Amino acid sequence: MLPAVNGVEKLCQKCGLCCDSTLFADVELRAGDVAAKLRQAGLTLFQKRPGKLAFAQPCPCFDGTNCGIYPERPRRCRTFECGLLKRLERGEITAPGALKKIASAKARAGRVRELLRLNGQSDASVAMTHRYQAAMSAPVEMSQADAPEFRGELMLAVNDLMQVLQRDFLA
Repeated sequence: MLPAVNGVEKLCQKCGLCCDSTLFADVELRAGDVAAKLRQAGLTLFQKRPGKLAFAQPCPCFDGTNCGIYPERPRRCRTFECGLLKRLERGEITAPGALKKIASAKARAGRVRELLRLNGQSDASVAMTHRYQAAMSAPVEMSQADAPEFRGELMLAVNDLMQVLQRDFLA
């Protein structure tokens, strides 16, 4: 559980972008993570590359606000701090300013998810980046007048979201 940070308790609970597939498509396990224990807790692990297990995002243990396996969460989840949280801890941004950036990023991610749905990618259990890739690689149905428009809107929305994520959360 996060301590109060500049007057905001549980800033991460207001966000969740690292758990809902907005920031990451998957999370690799680290040394010390016990795969059997994580599977038992509800994570579906897969072999990402030789010797590396991972679980796909969105995390099935994240309910939109809280981590259902917080005390047993993987090491990567324990140690990750986004750029926004780091700047807040250093006093470079205020808590209200951080919350505004979170709300803005979440609104942008919501727009991308809506456009993905309109582009035929409605399976919310699949990472946003994988859904975007599928939408962009699908043939454009020229007989549908709005298909190219939706794809263009999706591209612009993803670009907008990526700029915000790079600037505020991944830097």
